[in-house]
Amino acid sequence: MAEKLERLKKIVAWAYEKSAFYQKSFQKHGVAPEDIQSLADVEKLPLLTREEIRGNEFEILTLPLSSIVRVAQCDGITKFYTKGDIQNGVEIMTRCFMAAGVLRGSIVGIAGDLSDSRILDAINALESIGATVILREVKNIGVDTVISTAPKGLTVSKTFPQTKIFNLHAPPELGQVFLYQDAANYYFQEEHFLIESLAGELVITTLTAQAQPLIRFRTGRKL
Repeated sequence: MAEKLERLKKIVAWAYEKSAFYQKSFQKHGVAPEDIQSLADVEKLPLLTREEIRGNEFEILTLPLSSIVRVAQCDGITKFYTKGDIQNGVEIMTRCFMAAGVLRGSIVGIAGDLSDSRILDAINALESIGATVILREVKNIGVDTVISTAPKGLTVSKTFPQTKIFNLHAPPELGQVFLYQDAANYYFQEEHFLIESLAGELVITTLTAQAQPLIRFRTGRKL
């Protein structure tokens, strides 16, 4: 808990110091980084909506472009990544895949847009595990796992109803996985995100994001 609190204090101070968007937002709501002295104090900070993110990506950005190593777009959202952001995204993906049973020697087909940063992180994670990654269908090579975005995954589940499905929730505003779900349970990446429930809606604060931290982002997802 102490480590999570320190990460929360650090990300709030970083966002306030480096992001024009958060400076305006915090000042408008009469709150400052020094007001965060416990995890419960996160409730003092203003909520962040999808509508506020869209069109304000550069205002949220905390670093100059010279510090950015990847820029991607998904569903109209522009996401910026530092090297550290990408490393965190790959680490999270690696954990999720291994929990789902993807191991060295697995043969994994990719059914998604390769320009999607989340798919790129998935590929890097799979390769770090030692899995064989198939980017396009290849004759005489069967796959035992398919990684796909939601629409394609629905097609797979309908075509092969006995397929075991694992959901990795990665909203475009976030640009990385924050929630892993199997048939029975939800798993959060506790060291990377602070999770709140607001009338049953998941609200997340990124604790390790560098380029575009999201403070109390309303995901719109109900548990």
